Amino acid sequence: MRAIVLLSLALVLSACASTPARINNVCSVFDQKQGPFGGWYTQAKRTERQYGVPASVLMATIRIESGFQSSVRPPRTKLLGIIPWKRKSSAYGYSQALDGTWERYKRETGNWSARRSNFADAVNFVGWYHYTSNQTNGIPLNDAYNLYLAYYAGHAGYSRGVWRSNPGMQKSARKAAGMANSYAAQMKSCGR
Repeated sequence: MRAIVLLSLALVLSACASTPARINNVCSVFDQKQGPFGGWYTQAKRTERQYGVPASVLMATIRIESGFQSSVRPPRTKLLGIIPWKRKSSAYGYSQALDGTWERYKRETGNWSARRSNFADAVNFVGWYHYTSNQTNGIPLNDAYNLYLAYYAGHAGYSRGVWRSNPGMQKSARKAAGMANSYAAQMKSCGR
């Protein structure tokens, strides 16, 4: 009996940590990530209620940032072209939050045990960051394009307009906005 319980627990935990398939369909993602304590849909909607950022925008941000991978990091640079060296940034986890920004989030929210590899914590971070973009830069909470620009450039970089001369940043923001619109339509069609 104990072996069955341990095997069941291992299967549940491995399902929680795995990357969902069909990540361009948010209904499929939510269906795959249901859990005993409320799945990803419940956690995204909880963050939506807390910060006012639509779940479709939250999920699109995470989709663009990490592809829903819990422990993704930027690739290492190469020393002398072959030796793995330092990473370009400290971005990590679902939200690709930088070390300093993650520490600020924990300090300001009091969520000291938050982990970037935990979906509930990561989606809450994204909601907090977008809400802060709204408070700092006046970006509407449903404006996925500009919220993503501020997420990518940082609040100060966004207010300085660093994105204006960065076509790659603008392309990523267009992709995030398109994904948010697609996710919103999908959520409506699957009754979420």
